[in-house]
Order: sequence, then structure tokens, then C-alpha cells
Amino acid sequence: MDLERRHLKNIDWSILIIMVALGAFSYVGIAGSAAGVEKANQQVLWYVIGFIVLGGSLLFDYRIYSNLSYVLYGLGIILLLGVLKAPAINNTHSWYNLGPVLFQPSEPMKLFTILVVARYMAKRAEDPHRYRYFYRLIPIGLLVAVPLLLILIQPDLGTALVYTGMLATMLIVGGIRLLHVLYVGGMVGSLFAGMTLLYEYKRDLFFKIIKPYQWDRVVFWLNPDLEPMGRGFQLKQSLIAIGSGQLFGKGIDTPTQASFGWVPVGESDFIFTVIAEKLGFVGAGLLMILFFFLIYRMVRIAMEAKDPFGSYVVAGVVGMLTFQVFENIGMNIQLMPITGIPLPFISYGGSSLVTNFLIIGVVLNIGMRKDKLRFD
Repeated sequence: MDLERRHLKNIDWSILIIMVALGAFSYVGIAGSAAGVEKANQQVLWYVIGFIVLGGSLLFDYRIYSNLSYVLYGLGIILLLGVLKAPAINNTHSWYNLGPVLFQPSEPMKLFTILVVARYMAKRAEDPHRYRYFYRLIPIGLLVAVPLLLILIQPDLGTALVYTGMLATMLIVGGIRLLHVLYVGGMVGSLFAGMTLLYEYKRDLFFKIIKPYQWDRVVFWLNPDLEPMGRGFQLKQSLIAIGSGQLFGKGIDTPTQASFGWVPVGESDFIFTVIAEKLGFVGAGLLMILFFFLIYRMVRIAMEAKDPFGSYVVAGVVGMLTFQVFENIGMNIQLMPITGIPLPFISYGGSSLVTNFLIIGVVLNIGMRKDKLRFD
């Protein structure tokens, strides 16, 4: 173990306080949904386990995660391959059924991918020409593409999209050239244009690539009133519930639309809706402020990290959490399509919550072994 008293003094206690506050919001949201108090109490147990995991992640110098990164990455790939043979749950092969709990390997794989990409980039941090040529980005792209494709096969588009946010942030911090950003933007634009042409002229081929249920999410995101009691029901009820919360909400104990089950999956995907209905604009706004300060504190840690590996790891975490928060809240208020991405630290789920606590532990580990501030 490498934990000293001077390290404890460097822990960013504000992040731990934010974790506790997010736990309170999580309890209110889950208890206020159709899942009820029983699921909320289970979430408390996952929070306790999460804090224990966080504490354990602080015991060793964070550079051990660099040394183990390829081993963890390989283990994660094996788990992702294995889960494809597991029985389908909710029409996806995303979980291992371990009896009393379900384990989703794509959650810890996000951390493993961040670690292995950070190690690869850190080894080349001193090379001034590391990203001069686009082909030098190919190994990084492959490290991300392998788990991303395995997750798409499950299929789990939402989790796969998170990898793009992680990679983009790490490359920006790593000093990717603007020209390469334009290359990628051009490729994405060309892909979008190609899919548009397929939809217009080869619709049968289009729906072999894009699943009908995925296309429905786009159509009924843009206009849920097309089927307000059908495929647009989820989003329509979410907007009604959020609006009914008004400024201060209906109260924690008041029976609401969400508690009667009119907001589907209110304990996970649409938990922000439940919180907005229960606590109103003020409560929902406070939750977003907590996320802002959490991300801000992590950005500071990335700036203060004593080596490139630490900076890249925290950058990946910032990209991951920012993308998830923006997408989840966005889909609750019709700003983004519905993808099934959970709200970090708030949505019900053991795999996601414990993994996120481990990730925060790694970030705190990097922060408490920092140098003095390098950038102001």
C-alpha cells in the first residue's frame, strides 16, 4: 500500500460531499418512481458498496492502473464476448445473471478502455510529432473500436455512444490537430449523407443497418404527438411530469404521475423526470449544479496531475460523465433522442453505480498524488 497522511490531505473532499448529495437525489428519484422505496433502499446498499470500492481504490498509487491496463482491457473484452452468449434480458445480451444481481460488463469496460488509451497516449506524450499524421491515431481508434463494436452487437447503442465522448475528450487534451478533427467530421458527415440517401432510395437496406426501433426513437423524439399513447408515450409523459413539477415540485410524499407508473422506467432512464416532478425546477436545477461542480473539480484534477497518464485518465472520465449527463437529461426534456443511457450516480443499477464509484476513486487517487498547479 502507498497511502500516506500527506495523500489524505490532498483528497478533494468536495467531490465526496457531492457524491453524498447525489445519493440523496438518487433516493428521492427512485423512491418517487413506480419502483418505490424497496428499490431505493437497494440503491442505498449499492451506494455503501460503492464507497467501499472507492476507498479501496485509493490504497495504491494510481500508476498501478497503468501497469494493469492491458490486462484489465483483455479481461473486459473476454467478458464482452462471453455476454453475447448469455440469455437475453430486455432483448439485449448485455448482462450476466448472477442470481440476486445482474452484472453488465460494458460498465467497467468503460474504465478499462480509458486506462489503456491513457497509457498508450502517455507513452507518446513527449513526441512532438505524435499526431502529426492521421495514421498515428489508428491504434487508439482500434483500442476503442473493439469494445464499441462488441457493445453494438448486444445491441446497446447508448453505452456505445459514450465511448465517443471519452475518446474525443482524451484526444483534445492529448493535442490532436484541428486538421484531424476536420477529417473525422468529414467522415461523419459523409456517413450521415450516405445514410440519408439510403433512406430515400434504398429504404430496405437502410433498415438493415438501422433497426426499426432505433429509427422510431428518432421519429418520435421529433414528434411524440404522432402516437401520444403509443411509441411517443414515454417522452410525452416525461414532458407532462416535468411541467407539472413547476418551480418547487409536488413534494416527496405526494402521489404523482411518476409514482403511479405513468413515467416508464422512472427509476433509471427517466429518473431526472421524477426528480423534476417531485422537487420542481429548483430541485432539478440544483442537481445539474452538483454535476457541474463535480465535472469542474475533475477538470482541476486533470490540470494538476503529475504525469500525462493521470491527465488523460481524468480527461476520459470527464468526457464520459459529461456525455452521459447531457444525453440523459437531454432525452428527458426532448433535447436529445432516447438512448437508454442512465444518469450517473442517480439512476438505479448496481453495475453502473459501483463502476462509477471506482472511476471516481481513480480520479481522487490521481488528485491526491498531484503536483502543484501547472495551469492557471
